[in-house]
Amino acid sequence: MALQLRSGNDDEDVIASINTTPLVDVMLVLLIIFLITIPVVTQTVPLSLPKELNLPRQTKPENIEISVDREGGVYWNAQPLPDHVALVERLKAAAARSPQPEIQVRGDVKTRYEAVGRVVYACQRAGLVKVSFVTEPPPKS
Repeated sequence: MALQLRSGNDDEDVIASINTTPLVDVMLVLLIIFLITIPVVTQTVPLSLPKELNLPRQTKPENIEISVDREGGVYWNAQPLPDHVALVERLKAAAARSPQPEIQVRGDVKTRYEAVGRVVYACQRAGLVKVSFVTEPPPKS
């Protein structure tokens, strides 16, 4: 319906109505555009993400526990290491053993990721294959 004006007497009432057809057309076009473009925007790489698993830790005498404290200090089986070079040398000696021991990395919750990353990188440089992270289970709610 459009705005209709009658000619003639000024005494007659003006009939005013709004035509909503163009508004509905525009809204439907916008809806179709959004439905088409949303899948394009939300593309992701298909991954199989790991599930949370709470397995008990197998503590063997040959396993090596490397701890990283809040300040980035590194400990070899609870003994502090003086520097990064000492860590790499000990890891190279451990990698030469047969079978290789499992390295269990424990990082403080407040430590910087960089400090833990250095330990993992040192394990990689030494040629160690079995590196695991020790965590606490999530709180039960």
